[in-house]
Amino acid sequence: MTPLSHLNRSPDRSATRLGAHLLPGGAGTRFRLWSTTTTLAHVRVDGTVYPMNALGHGTFEVVLPVGAGARYIFMLDGVDRPDPYARFLPDGVHGEAEVIDPDAYTWQTTGWRGLPLSECVFYELHVGTFTAEGTYRAAQDKLPYLKDLGVTAVQLMPVAAFPGQRGWGYDGVALYAPFAPYGRPEDLMAFVDAAHGLGLGVFLDVVYNHFGPDGNYLKSYSPAYFTDRFQSAWGEGLDYAEPHMRRLITGSARMWLRDYGFDGLRLDATPAMQDDSELHILGELAQDVHQLGGTHLLLAEDHRNDPMLLTEYGLDGIWADDFHHEVRVTLTREHEGYYRGFEGGAAELAQVIRRGWKYEGQFWNVTGERHQRGKPADLVEAPSLVYCIQNHDQIGNRAVGDRLHHHPDVTPQEYRGAATLLMTLPMTPLLFQGQEWAADTPFLFFSDHHGELGRMVSEGRKKEFAYFSGFAGASVPDPQAEDSFLASKLDWTELERGDHARTLALYRTLAHLRRDDPVLSQRSRTNLHAGNVLDVLWVRTRTDAGERLLVWNLGQEDAALDALKLDLPAQVMLHSEVGVTDALPRPGTLGPGEAALFQGGTP
Repeated sequence: MTPLSHLNRSPDRSATRLGAHLLPGGAGTRFRLWSTTTTLAHVRVDGTVYPMNALGHGTFEVVLPVGAGARYIFMLDGVDRPDPYARFLPDGVHGEAEVIDPDAYTWQTTGWRGLPLSECVFYELHVGTFTAEGTYRAAQDKLPYLKDLGVTAVQLMPVAAFPGQRGWGYDGVALYAPFAPYGRPEDLMAFVDAAHGLGLGVFLDVVYNHFGPDGNYLKSYSPAYFTDRFQSAWGEGLDYAEPHMRRLITGSARMWLRDYGFDGLRLDATPAMQDDSELHILGELAQDVHQLGGTHLLLAEDHRNDPMLLTEYGLDGIWADDFHHEVRVTLTREHEGYYRGFEGGAAELAQVIRRGWKYEGQFWNVTGERHQRGKPADLVEAPSLVYCIQNHDQIGNRAVGDRLHHHPDVTPQEYRGAATLLMTLPMTPLLFQGQEWAADTPFLFFSDHHGELGRMVSEGRKKEFAYFSGFAGASVPDPQAEDSFLASKLDWTELERGDHARTLALYRTLAHLRRDDPVLSQRSRTNLHAGNVLDVLWVRTRTDAGERLLVWNLGQEDAALDALKLDLPAQVMLHSEVGVTDALPRPGTLGPGEAALFQGGTP
């Protein structure tokens, strides 16, 4: 049985899809490839080699009387080449593919239609480290916990097949095949199905701007997939103007949403998706995704602060990292790397909250770049701005994978104050796994490349941090070591202990308050005002349903509320160290790092 959100299959183009696809009524499997470098093509299925018919224009095809479960590999002029369009690679990206029947799974939640972005509270997780087992099935067992926590949308880090047994997933090479060590395709479907049954949306991080350095066989089929018109940090640019590359990308997006039931995609590093086509690849992705029926969303990871992603290309949201950077610099006073572009402090935070992001045309002269950055976000509503105080990049790209609360200058009170700010703003919040209980475990960068490539990754990681204060190259954990992966697995025994329990209780309270409170549940920037009195940040929201005022003491001394002259509403609603309360722990005073939420009636 197929979910309602999958019923619109009009953009599927199944008759000309590349790879291996079952035919209706048990009529066998069509194997199809496209190559501009091949004279003779064969497919080896379950050990038997079959010639493929040349259809012209580089297309080869054969229909064979085999079904789901058959193993195959293409042969280009006698040389084995894994299928870049494989639906499953059970033995890894260098091995045979398996014919998959995407309709074989029996969906239990058939009425799910998705979530609007305004209702999303994202929880980003990495399948391999979210649980000890590191599988879809084990992650599925934690879904009731996430429901109880109050998040509404789970976002998986990339699961498209990548080399080795562990990694972040951003070096994927098979954009249609779920990573085998996490489980089978039907396990991933079951995860999504179970989440929908609990009322949770599920989003997937996808990488459509480059391919990993190991296991990418596209060029052996045709160099036309790539172009020297563009370059990226990862090598040759993808030629989105080439119809086969374009369909590889758009077909992958539709597959994850249609066949696996994902509610949306987070597009990695969209500035690297350079395209000189008449219709930009991002615009076509948005069109295809929004035609699928139900509510399907596209979010961009994009540092350019450009509303064009929403207004011209039609995407739904942007990871607005300026908020994270200002919070980080405010609490840690770090100014290395791109943090040099941020000053920190209550006044800077208030500016970001008022304007949506910091850079809206100012000059950027950081990390070797010199240019104007950003445009005003005046037309961008709050839900389209995804805010966080931690994510996989901002933790894992640090030398030792330390989380915000691991920093020696960040007190538990400041950390919980930051959580209170994040969860009471109308912007869409994102949490990273373990953030909600201030997990002790780091999230390190880890990989599983072999041979010379593995050695280069290890050496490159050391060099990357050689010039950062406090990190000699030798002290950086080796990403290739299995211990780096194992150290990043969450410790689920921490939840109910000490500050972990207090922080978790606060996040639960904030998530449910965000959903149920008549003022905080409204998602408009027009009702939002922010400012500061010296080191005290205030954020005021006024609607027809009433008023809410958040006050966060970012100073090192107690703040006397009367001295702030903020026209405080009469009633205390929440304190970051206590939770829901009608009185401050110390009347009239906020201690360092503490935040309080006040409520007033309708104007």
